[in-house]
Amino acid sequence: MAFDGITIANIVNELNKELVGGRIYKIAQPESDELLLTIKNNSTQYRLLMSADASLPLVYLTESNKPSPMTAPGFCMLLRKHLQNAKIMRISQPGLERIIHLELEHLNELGDVCRKKLIIEIMGKHSNIIFCDDNDKIIDSIKHISGMVSSVREVLPGRDYFIPQTQDKINPLRFSAGYTDPDAELSCFQKTDCDNVPISYEDFKQQMQAKPMPLYKAIYSSYTGLSPIIAQEICYRAGIDADVPANVLNVMSTKSVVEPLQTVYNTILSMINDVLSGNFTPSIIYKDKEPIEFASLPLTLYDDMETQVFDSVSTVLEHYYAERNTITRIRQKSVDLRKIVQTALERNVKKYDLQMKQMQDTEKRDKYKVYGELLNTYGYNVEPGAKSMEALNYYTNEMITIPLDDTVTPQENAKKYFDKYGKLKRTYEALSELTVQVKGEIDHLESISAALDIAMQEEDLVQIKEELIESGYIRRKGGTKKAKITSKPFHYISSDGFHMYVGKNNYQNDELTFKFANGSDWWFHAKKIAGSHVIVKTEGQELPDRTFEEAARLAAYYSKGREQDKVEIDYIQKKHVKKPAGAKPGFVVYYTNYSMAIDSDISGLKQV
Repeated sequence: MAFDGITIANIVNELNKELVGGRIYKIAQPESDELLLTIKNNSTQYRLLMSADASLPLVYLTESNKPSPMTAPGFCMLLRKHLQNAKIMRISQPGLERIIHLELEHLNELGDVCRKKLIIEIMGKHSNIIFCDDNDKIIDSIKHISGMVSSVREVLPGRDYFIPQTQDKINPLRFSAGYTDPDAELSCFQKTDCDNVPISYEDFKQQMQAKPMPLYKAIYSSYTGLSPIIAQEICYRAGIDADVPANVLNVMSTKSVVEPLQTVYNTILSMINDVLSGNFTPSIIYKDKEPIEFASLPLTLYDDMETQVFDSVSTVLEHYYAERNTITRIRQKSVDLRKIVQTALERNVKKYDLQMKQMQDTEKRDKYKVYGELLNTYGYNVEPGAKSMEALNYYTNEMITIPLDDTVTPQENAKKYFDKYGKLKRTYEALSELTVQVKGEIDHLESISAALDIAMQEEDLVQIKEELIESGYIRRKGGTKKAKITSKPFHYISSDGFHMYVGKNNYQNDELTFKFANGSDWWFHAKKIAGSHVIVKTEGQELPDRTFEEAARLAAYYSKGREQDKVEIDYIQKKHVKKPAGAKPGFVVYYTNYSMAIDSDISGLKQV
């Protein structure tokens, strides 16, 4: 989710609580478009990270430090000259713009008190960090924007700073009758006569009815700082389909006591009041353990997904982007392995399909054997030049018609049929062995693919790569030693206190099942689907039903069937699980087992 005005409002609210009254102790510029300010306030040290990176602009408090270049860039040196030991007087946000305004007080060379402004603009590729004097003259910026780059606004030393009004959007904070713009006196923020006039329902209704587009799009394209996901949340809270055209919404619902747009208006008003009162709930939304959204207000449209609530929006941002970066990095590093597995899998599937088609052709072999035997038995009755012969099949006691080659004798026809039978029989015997081998390769490759899907750390990929090397899919480079394995299985605690372990790959599956587990421990696996082995340590106790269900959910989640509503899970005591001689890693056999069909929701399980 991109930074929107509500997230910025949450950040400003947090910064006001922590930083106002504090002094800037250190100024660093770790990257060309990034600043890290160290601020001391109330006997506590804070680090404020602000980035104008075009792909990922950010502002949040962090406990992490970042190394700086040996020689500080010019912008950093300028800030140190003016703002070293400066006091933070005020932090604000104009309207619901994606802009943070730091008003700073410092002493100049003569000892006089001066005011400066550090403005952070979080606007995608147009993001910037701009340093201004108290008259809104730009002293410098982390990015220089000339008239050749932008015809709307130059960001250069000596130019006047202003917010360009490139879009005809309205400040949504005006929905609240109690709102007054705290930056109304600042000349750098362009104002109109109606900036503090509340938005009435009639105003909102008129604006929506003028937009023949989906309701959620009409909302975020009309008001500053509202992202598409927040617009969809507004529609969801109002109980209205977000894709219904805004201009016909009221017309479509003539039977309603309250006009649908009135409900939407009331929902926006409630949300804006939460923003103005600082009633934020910073959270991250997870789908299959992967963060997919973050927000400063509850996203009720994701109620069916796992939501983790945090005390600080800075913590949310740091966690979200760190986890996203980890997932992205793992996926990038696993691309080559996935390509190798997918290529081999496609090749083996094609080979298996061809072999199965050939196997179907060999089903005719017994028919040719019968033809040959019947020709040898009754062929003396066939007249020369006949193209077929009818005979009693003494295996089924039915009459059948045997096609004949009229250019040769019945005995020679019988020999041809026996030759066909022999060839198909040999093909069948060969294919019976080959199809088992190829199906084993397919199952093995699908299990490796499943392991790649659940790999969360670089260490997990090391063990998967080692398996591909030992299986012959990757050639070990000359002189390269076997990789050191540090990856460990997933470890969960059941609601009843039992330890549950999940293998991340085939080697870990073997290790868990045949070296770690005791005979009385319980073993779980998705039925006829590639997935992880799950071991529940019993410590000699009887497992309660709830633990059986939770272990089964783990087996369902860590399998190729996790997207299904229900997954059939086999479970059995470990002592009944056997490893066939010569079987590939992770492959086992068992003959007596229990089964259950269960969902793959593990959101309530505690991971160690």
